Order: sequence, then structure tokens, then C-alpha cells
Amino acid sequence: MRLNHINLPVDDVAEARAFFETWFDFTCAEVKGDGLIAVMHGQGGFVLVLMSTKFNSEPAQTYPSAFHIGFLLPTRKEVEQKHAALTQGGVALGPTPKNMRGVFGFYFTAPGNILIEVSTDEG
Repeated sequence: MRLNHINLPVDDVAEARAFFETWFDFTCAEVKGDGLIAVMHGQGGFVLVLMSTKFNSEPAQTYPSAFHIGFLLPTRKEVEQKHAALTQGGVALGPTPKNMRGVFGFYFTAPGNILIEVSTDEG
């Protein structure tokens, strides 16, 4: 069995879609419900579904503070390059990449209040 997809509720589907297309090489395979759902394809067949928070049964839901999604890059240099590209692109980032819990990387918050980790397990 393999993980097929993850569905992330976001306030602005178009904004989150553009972010993942621009910075993480996702492609939008389908938009549904008058722009309320975007089905995104990533590397390795991973599917990311961005769904409007309008579908939530309870208002004002937020992600738990430790909830995040992670992107693994092969090298420290690529992690540093991704950090530099995001910074140059005007994305608000926290601290520069560093060693943390056995990996080298950084965290930041993407549109939709999604915490993202970019890291490498290269020593």
C-alpha cells in the first residue's frame, strides 16, 4: 500500500496552487468546483489536493502547530539554493538552513498557513 494523496484545506486555493506550482514544481491536473479544489501532481506520482476551507464542516479550523509537510532534497547545497530562491522570490522565511534533528534544513509558512520543511539527510 502507498500513500496516494493528501488534502490540505486552504483559504485561497488559487494562491496556494500558484505557490506550489512556482516553488515546488507541482502541476495542476484539474480544477473543480468553480476553483474550490485544485488537484496537483508532484514528483514520484504524489498528489496534493488543495481544497477551499469553505468545505469545512466547522469554521475557523487551523492546523496543529507541529503539523507540516516536508520536501527532501539530495544535498545541503540544494537546500541552500531553495532557501535563496524563495528569499529572492519574496517569500517570507524564517532562519537560514541549519542542522536540526539529524537533517539540514529550514521551515517556513506557505500560503494557507501550511508549515513547510525543506531539508536533506546528507551529512
